[in-house]
Amino acid sequence: MRASNDLRTTLYPNIEPNLTGMLPVDEIHTLYWEESGNPAGVPVVLLHGGPGAGTNPQLRRFFDPAYYRIILFDQRGAGKSIPHGELRANTTPNLIADIETLRNYLGVEKWLVFGGSWGSTLAIAYAEAHPQRCLGLILRGIFLCRQSEIDWFLYGIRNLFPEPWRQFAEFIPEAERSDLLEAYYKRLIDPDPAIHMPAAHRWSIYEGSCSTLLPSPETVARFGEDNLALGMARIEAHYFKNNIFMPKNALLESVDQLRKIPAVIVQGRYDVVCPIVTADELHQAWLEAEYIIVPNSGHSAMEPNTLAELVGATERFKRVSKEIFCKT
Repeated sequence: MRASNDLRTTLYPNIEPNLTGMLPVDEIHTLYWEESGNPAGVPVVLLHGGPGAGTNPQLRRFFDPAYYRIILFDQRGAGKSIPHGELRANTTPNLIADIETLRNYLGVEKWLVFGGSWGSTLAIAYAEAHPQRCLGLILRGIFLCRQSEIDWFLYGIRNLFPEPWRQFAEFIPEAERSDLLEAYYKRLIDPDPAIHMPAAHRWSIYEGSCSTLLPSPETVARFGEDNLALGMARIEAHYFKNNIFMPKNALLESVDQLRKIPAVIVQGRYDVVCPIVTADELHQAWLEAEYIIVPNSGHSAMEPNTLAELVGATERFKRVSKEIFCKT
């Protein structure tokens, strides 16, 4: 599917949503959603990272607004969805059901699904549950939330980013450092902001500090914002502690459901948050997917060469989506 002349190297201009709304999905959670671009265009839904990080206006810009109907939403407990940081009824099956609720609410038959980091996890889980609803998948920074990946995040990153890891680990008293996840989790769920906010900042800034190949003070500052830090740290710890509420290795074992879905995997060679070994294992199990290794990028979608590959993929999917619509 790849053609070099399709590779756009910059984001599309800033745009504002055509529509926004709040969608109740159960008695606890109400989701923020928005729609921009072409109301009659090919639908694309973006699944943000974290879990718990929420969307931001930059994410609209990966898509040609003249061609795509661009749908963003904040997952349970994230961004503008309410209640913020809520862990009750917040599981991967809940999120999969929410995507379907939103699809039906917006009257979408099929859509392109775009997700990075945790968004790739959720995109795979959704596509395996509802392959008939997916025009295609664009995945970045693959994360399958297996125990080895969680352990790497909590302890292994210190081999490459010892300074951020030290600040992350030394926030916890030495007697509790053998189980950083449990130590952070009990602080993050404490109702007292004086306890949960410092823990959220340490967790989130740690992740932001390790997310780019080269130092990015702007990335670290964004990860330190209160809303993002609390939503992401609390919900990430919740999902890590509960093994994303799915059976062990379920995503790889169900990969047969994806084989007929056009897909692109974009992976930074030097991604430390979601190391390339996971993307490699996924591709070995799913050779039908196009696999692009970005040789000079880390984890962030906003690093120049990863950004170019992602926008290039949305450009190439214009042809794929037209072919699919012509057949239906």
